[in-house]
Amino acid sequence: MSDLIVLGIESSCDETSAAVVKNGRVVMSNVISSQVDLHQKFGGVVPEIASRKHVELIMPVINQSLEEAGVNMHEIDVVGVTYGPGLVGALLVGLSAAKGLAFALNKPLVGVHHIEGHIAANYLEHPDLEPPFICLVASGGHSHIVYVESYNRFEIMGQTRDDAAGEAFDKIARAIGLGYPGGPLVDKAACQGNCEAIPFPRVRFGEGSMDFSFSGLKTAVLNYLHNMEQKGEKVNIEDVAASFQQAVVDVLVENTLKAAKLKDVKKIALAGGVAANSLLRNQLKSRAEKLNFGVFYPRPILCTDNAAMIACAAFYEYQNGSRAGLELNAVPGLKLGEK
Repeated sequence: MSDLIVLGIESSCDETSAAVVKNGRVVMSNVISSQVDLHQKFGGVVPEIASRKHVELIMPVINQSLEEAGVNMHEIDVVGVTYGPGLVGALLVGLSAAKGLAFALNKPLVGVHHIEGHIAANYLEHPDLEPPFICLVASGGHSHIVYVESYNRFEIMGQTRDDAAGEAFDKIARAIGLGYPGGPLVDKAACQGNCEAIPFPRVRFGEGSMDFSFSGLKTAVLNYLHNMEQKGEKVNIEDVAASFQQAVVDVLVENTLKAAKLKDVKKIALAGGVAANSLLRNQLKSRAEKLNFGVFYPRPILCTDNAAMIACAAFYEYQNGSRAGLELNAVPGLKLGEK
């Protein structure tokens, strides 16, 4: 069977990315242009600024990905692109470029769900990994526990009812003066703190639920900071970071293991930006190994938004017969499993 070369395009938030992936598993190039420095002074992503920067960068990034892969546009077999969820203006930039290329080159276009892309990042890191498995997807915009039944079948077993885990990290980082993006900064500060110093709450729902809620935890941290300020007492930033991070990780790990036991699978994967968190990786691995579960996660560059994961997901969608027309539109609130 001849090789299938997929060009992936990702622009759902503040990374402009293009990648070339062979046969769904071999990354030939993965170019990511991050806008973190641009949005840092605002303490978060400004959608209008993100969209304008994507317009400026999209074609240079695509051209660089082809050059690094050593292929020309006509050697591409499939064009895969994120069409949701995400910021609508940002998504439209990548979609427009992908549709233009697919039309001009007369190549198939495949729309990819952003969360499916994050899950697929594990296939790039672990060539032998195959479904079924449980995947915890935790990022700035998403917190899902997903049963990956096959490459194209997904069941949401748990999700956040309010803030996503990464969103909570960003908000608390801002509150304690660490800056943006919050995840890596809280992780770093937490390494110097005592995770048992402050008893922040862990929200747990009914016996059968694997949902998350981080809004109450966020409020508890803000109340703690306010009370300390009112009393004129000095706040130990490292202890706050460590205690907050521990509260988040406890619930993520607990619910993920619960899902794995329920589905009787022996493989657990991590995906999304929060999957790069050192405490989450270590505690999930430690607890899972005691239950004889294998734990898989991508390297940090594949945890963030990137086009290699989109190209990988597009490969399996294409293999499953998925094709998109030029009417494909951005769906900012796209749910996992929707088409």
